[in-house]
Amino acid sequence: MVIKVNNLTSSYNNKVVLKDVSCTFHKNKITSIIGPSGCGKTTLLLTLAGLVKHIAHYHMQGSIIYNNNNYNESNISDLIGKTGFVFQQPMAFPLSIIKNLTYATKYLGKSKSEREKIAIAKLKEVNLYNEVKQNLNLKANNLSGGQQQRLCIARALTTNPSVLLLDEPCSALDVKNTAIIESLLLRLKEKYSIILVTHNLAQAKRISDDTLFFNEAQLIEANDTYNLFNNPKNKKTQDYLNGDFG
Repeated sequence: MVIKVNNLTSSYNNKVVLKDVSCTFHKNKITSIIGPSGCGKTTLLLTLAGLVKHIAHYHMQGSIIYNNNNYNESNISDLIGKTGFVFQQPMAFPLSIIKNLTYATKYLGKSKSEREKIAIAKLKEVNLYNEVKQNLNLKANNLSGGQQQRLCIARALTTNPSVLLLDEPCSALDVKNTAIIESLLLRLKEKYSIILVTHNLAQAKRISDDTLFFNEAQLIEANDTYNLFNNPKNKKTQDYLNGDFG
């Protein structure tokens, strides 16, 4: 176990977006979070990243245990920086490729040589280094969408988190770049625990070890991916997988 969520209820402006959610995320596994739009998937991901405290009128009950430390509403912001986070759209900073990857480590007080060493190591880790090594001072927005998303994954890993959180990282990519990202995630799980929000059910089936199904702010079912897709225990899960709603 790398993260345990205990009885998490979250709300914005008194609207409940997660209701009494308890679940466990396992070390060196890919866990997919699926469900219709507005069911709470992204809120859960943002909570695990500690990013919700800055949302106006946000409140939470329950707790998150991460690396044996307990986080609740009073200290949820302490999770910021302890996980890597990748957004739906590639969000390269308006800086050079190399500065995208040294931004966080500069803030952490690493020396210039340390920062550059980490940056190159992470570019290699996401199979991007050979494609950009001659152009590290090029503005990152000159990269293709797929390259930018790999850059964002590399950037998220520069702080050496044990958990990588991704919010629909392939939704803006074509089939080829989606396959590249999926192959990358399968390799990265050897070193990191990966939690992935996706609307792509085929993607969840292809790459995840475990899957959580959410609907209307509640965790409806959690299981290993094979059994959730092939032997769902809850009718709502079956209906969603059949395309009856969502």
